[in-house]
Amino acid sequence: MFTDIFVPELMGTAILILLGCGVVANVVLPKTGGFGGGTLLINFGWGLGVYSGVYVAYKSGAHLNPAVTLGLVASGSVDLSFVEVVVYIVAQVLGAMLGAGLAWAAYKKHFDDPEADEGSKLGVFSTMPTIHAPVWNVVTEVIGTFVLIFVILAFGKTPTQVGPLAVALLVVAIGASLGGPTGYAINPARDLGPRIMHALLPIPRKGSSGWHYAWVPVVAPIIGGVLGGLAANAVGFV
Repeated sequence: MFTDIFVPELMGTAILILLGCGVVANVVLPKTGGFGGGTLLINFGWGLGVYSGVYVAYKSGAHLNPAVTLGLVASGSVDLSFVEVVVYIVAQVLGAMLGAGLAWAAYKKHFDDPEADEGSKLGVFSTMPTIHAPVWNVVTEVIGTFVLIFVILAFGKTPTQVGPLAVALLVVAIGASLGGPTGYAINPARDLGPRIMHALLPIPRKGSSGWHYAWVPVVAPIIGGVLGGLAANAVGFV
């Protein structure tokens, strides 16, 4: 029973993070083919990562994100036990760690390059705000995640019922419109799993893993996801 949740969520999230972290690496690390490609390329890369991950994880409903899991539960659109919720979240975090590790392996020589600075290396793995203002950083992430869950539930009950392309374009829209202040984590696993890998991997001159900020992209998306689920229920989407 739990295998039908754990394996698809693990693999789907791994694909999402591999492609998402991979596009960031391609844009920000020196000497890559996509160096300097800009934020819009990153937005579309993350969107297509979501698109691919949803297909891989269709058997589990393709949550790929603890905020989605908790938002769907809050909305009443899915009926999950406490243990099932834990299985979803554990699989998502482990999948994010796996995907981040694979992205590092794909770009290892670029991470080793002395021209790659600390900020760019961390930016491949996790988000950091452009202006450090914790309260407002939380507000940004809450709003972005609220939009994610609210609109998914406006479309349908789960990402697989909505359709991968619709969810992918929604993620691109959130990134392009709301991603500037914080890098739009909108997913606790997407930020925490790769941040753990940044701390663990043997990356030369990598600097801090930014743990002073790490609580924001974990706590804020959960708040936004739950609020989005409750709001969707209140207006009759569920």
